[in-house]
Amino acid sequence: MDLLIDVILRAGRSAVELSFFVLLPVMVVMLSLMRLLEARGVLDWVVARLSPLLRPVGLTGLGIFAALQINFVSFAAPVATLAMMDQRGASSRHIAATLAMVMAMAQANVSMPMAALGLNFGLVLGWSLVGGLAAAATTYYGFGRRLPATEQPMDEILHHPVAESAKGVLDVINRAGAEAFKIALGAIPMLVLSLTVVLALRRMGALDALTGLLSPLLLGIGADPGLILPTLTKYLAGGTAMMGIMDEMIRAGSSSATTLNGVAAGLLIHPLDVPGVAVLISAGRRVAQVWKPAALGAGVGILVRMVGHGLTG
Repeated sequence: MDLLIDVILRAGRSAVELSFFVLLPVMVVMLSLMRLLEARGVLDWVVARLSPLLRPVGLTGLGIFAALQINFVSFAAPVATLAMMDQRGASSRHIAATLAMVMAMAQANVSMPMAALGLNFGLVLGWSLVGGLAAAATTYYGFGRRLPATEQPMDEILHHPVAESAKGVLDVINRAGAEAFKIALGAIPMLVLSLTVVLALRRMGALDALTGLLSPLLLGIGADPGLILPTLTKYLAGGTAMMGIMDEMIRAGSSSATTLNGVAAGLLIHPLDVPGVAVLISAGRRVAQVWKPAALGAGVGILVRMVGHGLTG
């Protein structure tokens, strides 16, 4: 019992430190910046200029908003945009392409805080954009080509608060801060649970046994055996839980920033996992209907990112 209590307390301490001293400060600053740019109309201007260029890969104006949201806000931010696409009459083919892009891109609530652990955020962002576009195009012209392509005339503007005065700016910052706090606070339960399980398995020697069992196979294909634990955690418990595991591994010296910036950046930093898919497909009925072709397209985009990071990391 003493061993279990010690594991729980250690996991809780690590989870709180990661949430409030790494995730929260980064998200407050970046969300405030993003919301201010949004309120000032800068993002509207960017979307208007990029829409004609990205339509050939299956993305509409709202799809571009979703790309900005996943890369600079959090993995859950595009849910509202996907819901609007569903409600405003976007074609299922465009919805699938947008969902695939979101699933293949790096979510800001993981990539930004992990910059404090040594992750090269600029490189991750660059390959995130490449992988996302590859996923969208592959889905639009490949896996989702048989989906209905007819759509109704729709408003492609994402309506949001406008900041035209000092008070308006302060309101935007306050809302962004509250949103960041909600993200950080919501991450704690999953972090505590995942870290408790991992630390308990490590104390019992199960992780060492699993690593020893799979290491020859992974070394044979040129993969790092140290990625077994974060990979299992990521795909079962989500990106935030994986971030907690990587933080613990780096502190313990069993992983490093070099590993983090290699193939792992493409393999682990995206919302194509059980919790991520569940949240994203909650956006609407038609979004849920196209998750299979979208997931296949996202897989292609993630593979592109892995190869890119392997070559440049």
